[in-house]
Amino acid sequence: MATRHDTAAPPAKEGGAAPGRVPAEATEAERRRRDRLSRRWQRDIRWSPYAFVSPFFLLFLAFGLFPLVYTGWASLHQVELTAPTDMTWVGMRNYTRIFDDDFFWNAARNTLTIGIISTVPQLLMAMGLAHILNYKLRASTFYRVAMLAPYATSIAAAALVFVLLFGRDYGMINWGLHFVGIDAIDWQNDKWPSQIAVSSIIIWRWTGYNALIYLAAMQAIPQDLYESAALDGASRWRQFLHVTLPSLRPTILFTVVVSTIGASQVFGEPLLFDANKGASGGAEHQFQTLGLYLYEQGWVNQHLGRASAIAWTMFLILIVIGIVNYVISRRLRASS
Repeated sequence: MATRHDTAAPPAKEGGAAPGRVPAEATEAERRRRDRLSRRWQRDIRWSPYAFVSPFFLLFLAFGLFPLVYTGWASLHQVELTAPTDMTWVGMRNYTRIFDDDFFWNAARNTLTIGIISTVPQLLMAMGLAHILNYKLRASTFYRVAMLAPYATSIAAAALVFVLLFGRDYGMINWGLHFVGIDAIDWQNDKWPSQIAVSSIIIWRWTGYNALIYLAAMQAIPQDLYESAALDGASRWRQFLHVTLPSLRPTILFTVVVSTIGASQVFGEPLLFDANKGASGGAEHQFQTLGLYLYEQGWVNQHLGRASAIAWTMFLILIVIGIVNYVISRRLRASS
C-alpha cells in the first residue's frame, strides 16, 4: 500500500524576503540604470548627426569661410606679399583701380570669349555622345570609361600635349592645315587662334564628363514616352527633339551653369599653354583670363590687396550667375 509523503514548505525566515520576489532596492537600481541608458540614448539620437557632419563644417570654417572673410577684409587694405601683416586701410580704392585697369577688362573679355568658345561646343558634343551611348552598344562600359579618361588626366600633361599639337613650326595641326592649302597659324601669339587652342583643351577635358551626366539623365527617361512617340510615327530625330530634350531641361540647365562657373575660373589651361609659362596670358595678354590676372596681381606684382579685390569681384560674378540660374529654373518649373 502506497504511502503519501507530504512535506510542508519551510517557513520563511524572520526578516527575509518571500521566495521569487526581487528586493525593492534592486528594482530601484535597475530602474535608475534604465533611465540613465534611456537619457543617453536620447542624447545620442539627438546629437550624433551633428557630430557626424561636424568635420565638414570645421574644415569649411578653417579653409573656406575664414579665407573668404579674410580676403574681403584684405581687399579693403593696401597689403603687399612681402609684408602680409602690414595693412593700410584704403577702402574701395582697390576696386576702383581694377575697374579702371584696361588689363582687367581685357581679362574679362578673354574669359567671356573663351567661356563661350569652350562651353557651347562642349555641351553640344556631350549631348550627341550621350545620345549615341544611350543606345545598346557592344562594349558600352568601355566607351563610358573612355569618356572619363580626359577628365582624369592631369592638366599639365594635357596642356603639354596640346602645346605640341598647336606648335607653329612643327605642330601636327599646322601640318594637317598645310595639306589643305592653309598657311601655318601662330597659335600661341595670335589672339583668336590662341583662345581657340586654349578652349580646345577645356573641350577635350570636360566633354566626356558632361556626356556621362546627360547619359544618366537620358536613362532615367521612361521608355513609355518613346514607345508612344514611335506609335505616333515620330522618327528618332523627332523623338530626340520632343521627348529627350524636354526631359533633359533641368540637366541641361545644370550643366550650363556649372560649365559657366568653371569657365569663369579657367586658370591652369592658359597658364600652361603660354610659351613663357607666365601669368600674362601671352606676349600681349591675348588669352589672359581673370584667374591669370588675379595670379599676376597677387603673386607676380605682389599686390595682395588688389588680388583680393579681384577675387571678390569674381565671387560676386558667380553670385549673379547663381541668381540667374535660380530665376531661370523657377520659370522652367512654372512652365512645366
